[in-house]
Amino acid sequence: MKREKVNPRLKAAMMEVVENQIRDNEPPETRQTLDRLVAEGISEEDAKLYIGQAIAIEIWTIIRNQKQYDHKRYLQNLARLPKRPREKYRG
Repeated sequence: MKREKVNPRLKAAMMEVVENQIRDNEPPETRQTLDRLVAEGISEEDAKLYIGQAIAIEIWTIIRNQKQYDHKRYLQNLARLPKRPREKYRG
């Protein structure tokens, strides 16, 4: 995974969301995605970073476009990983 410079506080916040979703199994697809990516040979740390990208897309879209959280898009982006998440989903 290519490492880009990021704000460390923002990264910590994203990783906290990922950890909370995994711990709480909510949504269960987050844990399933982590397990799938690790089974594909991606380190657990990198897999969590990928999941964080899908979360970041949701946050970015909410802020930038003043849209509500889109659970369907989030699940589709999890399913796409490790490919880059998309702002729009294909319904």
